[in-house]
Amino acid sequence: MNIHGIPTRTLRADPARRAIEIIDQTRLPHALHWVGVGTLDEAAHAIRAMLVRGAPLIGATAAYGLAIALNDEADDTRLDEAIAVLGATRPTAVNLHWALARMDKVLRPLPPAQRSSAAWAEAAAIADEDVAQNAAIGRHGLELLRRLPRRDGRVLNVMTHCNAGWLATVDWGTALAPVYAAHDAGLPVHVWVSETRPRNQGLLTAWELAQHGVPHTLLADNAAGLLMRTGQVDAVIVGADRIAANGDVANKVGTYLKALACADNDIPFYVAAPRSTLDFACANGAAIPIEERDGDEFRLVHGTDPRGTPAAVRQLPAGEAVANPAFDVTPARLVAAIITERGACPASRAGLLGLYPEETA
Repeated sequence: MNIHGIPTRTLRADPARRAIEIIDQTRLPHALHWVGVGTLDEAAHAIRAMLVRGAPLIGATAAYGLAIALNDEADDTRLDEAIAVLGATRPTAVNLHWALARMDKVLRPLPPAQRSSAAWAEAAAIADEDVAQNAAIGRHGLELLRRLPRRDGRVLNVMTHCNAGWLATVDWGTALAPVYAAHDAGLPVHVWVSETRPRNQGLLTAWELAQHGVPHTLLADNAAGLLMRTGQVDAVIVGADRIAANGDVANKVGTYLKALACADNDIPFYVAAPRSTLDFACANGAAIPIEERDGDEFRLVHGTDPRGTPAAVRQLPAGEAVANPAFDVTPARLVAAIITERGACPASRAGLLGLYPEETA
């Protein structure tokens, strides 16, 4: 996708320096700031503190974090330590553990002297595959969007939640990949972007849509139901942090409410995600761990002061009791289709296995 008209990925690898650069997404949308990551601790911090966010990008960052960890020492003890450190950063996004397991499978049989170069190569393969898979999600999702009736007869109005665009992946995005594909194909499309409190990832969605020239409008989270009820939404597309084997979907908290509103207003609710987000070992949504994040994410509001300097404003006393679950689970019955790199399918075990028959083994 584009920044100032220049095609850009969210993660830049520099194997010669044995480091990577990432966009510090905590600084967006106020400033575009690239951060170097050259140690295991820096990679773990980038994931835990949400400098990188979005399940696919978390997975790719973890893969590179493991490669960085093996730069100078690559015996089994170091490999185990790095996997444990990175694996403990975020509990819900299954792509993290998928990427680490894939790296471990490739690296474990190799002698330590060969592991570093192999780790960099495998991490690069994971990143490149993410780009290709998300582009395919865009193509399959575009076909669904083309079939939708446009309620105002002209512009297709799509709503999304959180950030599931290219900022949440290495490139293209998941939920926004069909939107970008539609825009680039000349299909008139407008995106309703919910703010997604308390981390306001919707602001990142608005920022990247603006960079690519896609018409969009930000709205408060609780305005979504009104827009649906008044006929201003043709479809909702969200990403996912984990999809259980039965089609239940864990995504940013607030997703479930949008799915309920869609069901009440006969609006299709789509989920877009690559294979790495599917967890066939997880029977249903009840088995998905829900991350509870620090309460200060809710107590403090972050932005910039009149001079443009990053600042935080307290909206609640430090001792105020708050709950801050990062995700919720949308039951499969509310999902019109799951869009993957292999196509779209019903949100069910049979539907998912129809696309991934190898998982029956």
